[in-house]
Amino acid sequence: MGVPIAAIRPPCIPEAPEAGEDATAYVRRLAQDKAAAVSAPGRWVLAADTTVHRDGRLFEKPADAADARSMLLALAGGWHTVSTGWCLRWSGPDAPADGVLAVEHSQVRFRDFGPAEAAAYVARGESLDKAGAYGIQGQGAALVAEVRGSHSNVVGLPMDAVVPALHRVGLLPAPP
Repeated sequence: MGVPIAAIRPPCIPEAPEAGEDATAYVRRLAQDKAAAVSAPGRWVLAADTTVHRDGRLFEKPADAADARSMLLALAGGWHTVSTGWCLRWSGPDAPADGVLAVEHSQVRFRDFGPAEAAAYVARGESLDKAGAYGIQGQGAALVAEVRGSHSNVVGLPMDAVVPALHRVGLLPAPP
């Protein structure tokens, strides 16, 4: 997109929901905490966090392969929600514009599959570092029957929402 970026690993932010915190509040808080933890005076900071949830249960990054298989089977054959909180903020005292704090939601329906297919997908190695134990941008796309909403949100950053914010703060030229 032509925006010069520097990937910065923020200090360790505990990624666990607080008591009574729903998925929306959880990802909003984590995005804001991650952005606030980055010291980059005179620069814009974009931070995000994504979770998968269904019926009040959060499906974060799996602890191990068995956890990943269990998550996938719990999501198989039904709809779940992918929520991404994102925060764009100015780091420094001379803020030229207001930042943005938002949450985007997408609905994803997995096709029906069983333990053997879940195990085969997990064995490919792409599920352990992904919320919900799958990556739609990789081989996990084969598990997905339908997406309602932003596809890039399911990947982890809702570009259809972030790009207009980048325009507003001047990081991208205004569209014609």
